[in-house]
Amino acid sequence: MPRTVDEGFKDFLTKLTPSAIESEAVKKHRASIKACLEASYKMNRFVRIGSFGNGTSIAGYSDVDYLASLPTSQLNQNSTYTLSKVKTTLDTRFPRTGVQVSCPAVAIPFGTKAAEHTEIVPADFVNEDEYYKIYEIADCSGGWMRVCPDAHNAYSNYANSERGGKAKPLIRFIKAWKYYCNVPISSFYLEMQTAKYALGEDVIVYAIDVKRVLKMLLDSELAMMQDPMGRSGYIVPCKTEAMKQDALSKLQIAVSRAEKALAADSATKTSDAFYWWRLLYNDQFPTYYY
Repeated sequence: MPRTVDEGFKDFLTKLTPSAIESEAVKKHRASIKACLEASYKMNRFVRIGSFGNGTSIAGYSDVDYLASLPTSQLNQNSTYTLSKVKTTLDTRFPRTGVQVSCPAVAIPFGTKAAEHTEIVPADFVNEDEYYKIYEIADCSGGWMRVCPDAHNAYSNYANSERGGKAKPLIRFIKAWKYYCNVPISSFYLEMQTAKYALGEDVIVYAIDVKRVLKMLLDSELAMMQDPMGRSGYIVPCKTEAMKQDALSKLQIAVSRAEKALAADSATKTSDAFYWWRLLYNDQFPTYYY
């Protein structure tokens, strides 16, 4: 039995959403990591951040991120040194996991599943405004940069609420392209850009808006994004210029395929539309027939 494109996106969303087993794996190592950091640094706060903490993770791909707020006295002016110090602490506690620095975090790959790959982001509490706590984390150049995870989660939640629960699925569809096509763009950048886009639309139609978000990113040439919540500085899309050029090249291909998918569906050539969506998502999009 054939699907419509809309049904295809709905089934795709089910595939992208982590299962109960994967979600349970997220909780597995939290207590032991927290106890280790509290004993070593008298940690102030330990909170899940990132896509798993905000309902925009991708099954099989998104790892788990925690912000670890440490006392300023336990940190170094050189953030690279701080990451190395925390890495040594965690490596001593979890010696068989292959702990490594993955700036701005320390990564602990507990198992083979992405949901067991845990990243700890050491942070220095800076201040708290009327609504949110502001921190500094490693900027990957030896210095520190301001972040406000609570504000950014609130921004995604607001966009999702304003668009009838369709902003977060749209974010997932954009992130899925990143992961399935190995596109070196920051997941956080994609989330903030897509949330901002969604707030500018009256209605979200997945097929149409996936294409529009991709086109928006391409037309902007992946420009740095000003923090929409005004709590930190610019949000950078890629770690290096080479990665940015690779991402732009893949964006160009994705936009072309999305346009062809929409044109095919508009011409009632639904099978062709599925062909182009499957190409865009590296054959991970549902097939035309159930």
